[in-house]
Amino acid sequence: MSSWAACLLALVLSVGSVSIRAETQGPELTQFAVTRSDDGLLLDFAVRFDLPHSVEDALLKGVPLYFVADASLFRERWYWRDQRVNRVTRTWRLAYQPLTRAYRVSFGGLNQSFDSVADAVASVRRMSRWKLAEPAQVEDGEPYYVEFSYKLDTTLLPRPMQIGIGGQPDWTLQLEKTQRVTAP
Repeated sequence: MSSWAACLLALVLSVGSVSIRAETQGPELTQFAVTRSDDGLLLDFAVRFDLPHSVEDALLKGVPLYFVADASLFRERWYWRDQRVNRVTRTWRLAYQPLTRAYRVSFGGLNQSFDSVADAVASVRRMSRWKLAEPAQVEDGEPYYVEFSYKLDTTLLPRPMQIGIGGQPDWTLQLEKTQRVTAP
């Protein structure tokens, strides 16, 4: 009986340690603030995550990574489905340049080079004063909420890579958040 109890205890402890390790690997929002200014409704966010070894290895082999932040602003309505006021999306492309041994982050038409992967990833983890809506789109006294998501978009990878990584948890960097916004 005692050997069975010891085996069961060892199994429970090993499963618990695996789930704790899995929780610490996922992305986490360290900052999320929606503010209203003269420019409109603005979002500041920061995400904390580490690139898994297999993802960083693919990056070093020349596979570009795409990080996508998506935010939708909804106005609550009691009589019908909530109305989408606006939706904004940002995509960052992170690539390694082997000839210069530099990491390049592209955002729209802008490019920036970094010497280390840590600096390059730090630049795609945060955004300040991201405009969600124009001032005229947000009415005073109306209830609104923001649906936010941030992920490593594997659908933008080369097709053979997409097939090879299907179902691998290392490539699942994703988080979602919904937050109410009070308009004065």
